[in-house]
Amino acid sequence: MCSSLRRFGRLAIALVAVVVCLGSAAAFAQAPAQDGAPARSRLLPPPAPADVAAIPADAEKSPSGLAWKVLKPGKGDIHPWSTDKVTIEYDGWTAEGRPFVSTTQSGKPGVYTVGTIAAPKGLAEAVQLLTVGERRRFWMPENIAFEGAAGKPKGMCVFEVELTTLQAQVPADVAAPPKEAKKTKSGLAYKVIHNGAGKTNPKRASNVTVHYTGFTTDGQMFDSSRVQDGEAKTFQLDQVIPGWTEGVQLMKEGDIYRFWIPQNLAYGERGGQNGIPAGMLVFDVELLAVK
Repeated sequence: MCSSLRRFGRLAIALVAVVVCLGSAAAFAQAPAQDGAPARSRLLPPPAPADVAAIPADAEKSPSGLAWKVLKPGKGDIHPWSTDKVTIEYDGWTAEGRPFVSTTQSGKPGVYTVGTIAAPKGLAEAVQLLTVGERRRFWMPENIAFEGAAGKPKGMCVFEVELTTLQAQVPADVAAPPKEAKKTKSGLAYKVIHNGAGKTNPKRASNVTVHYTGFTTDGQMFDSSRVQDGEAKTFQLDQVIPGWTEGVQLMKEGDIYRFWIPQNLAYGERGGQNGIPAGMLVFDVELLAVK
C-alpha cells in the first residue's frame, strides 16, 4: 500500500508540472512581440519638418542659393570630392510638406559618384558639404532642385541628407592629361575639380594644409591623407616635390585640383628606389588652409 501511494504521489506531481509548463507556453505564445513599433510604421514616410515652408533666418547659405542646418555632426574633416563614391540616406519633401522620396521608407540608400548626380541639381553640392556620419537639412530653391521638370516636384524642395560612407576612386584619366587640362612651361598639367571660396594663393614659402591622394599612371593609389588616417597634412610648400611647390601655388583655399606631375618634377632619379613611385604621378589635392 505504501509503495502504491508513493507511486501515485509521484504521478500527481508529474501531472502538475506538465499542466504548469503547458500553461506557461500558451501564455508566452499569446504575449505581444516586444520589437518596438509595428513593422508598418517603418514603411511610412517620415513626417515633414516644421520649417519646410521657408528657409529659416538662422540657416547657412551658399552663393548658389542652397541653405542648410546641421542636424547631426559627423566625424573628421574629410568632405566628398566629385570623384568619390558615396552612400547617402535621404528624405525629401515639398515646401507644402508632401514627402516625395525616402530611403528611410524604401530601405535602399543611394550610392553615387558625386559628380554624376544630376537631379536634384543642388544635391551634389549638398553632399560635398558633409562629413561621414553627418546629417543636414537642405533647402533647395527650384533653380537648384528639379528646375520645373515634368513629373518632378515644383518649387523649393527640402532634403535631409546623411553621408554614411565615402570611398575614393581611381580617376579615369590617370594615364595621361586630358585635352582640357592646362599646362605650365615646366610640363606640369592640371585641371580644376572644384572651385573653392578662397581669395588668396599661397606663396612658395607658405605653410599649407591639404588633403590629397596620389596615383601612378596605371591606377595604383600609393599615398593618401584621406585613406591612411583621415588627417589633413600641413607642410611648408618649398619643402616638397617641385610639382607640388609649383602646382599648389595656383590654388586658393577650398580648391581641389588634379595634377599630372612628370618624373622630373616628382621624385626624379629617386623614383623606383626604396618603394618611391617612378614616372609621372597624378595627385588630387584639396587646399584647406594657407598660413
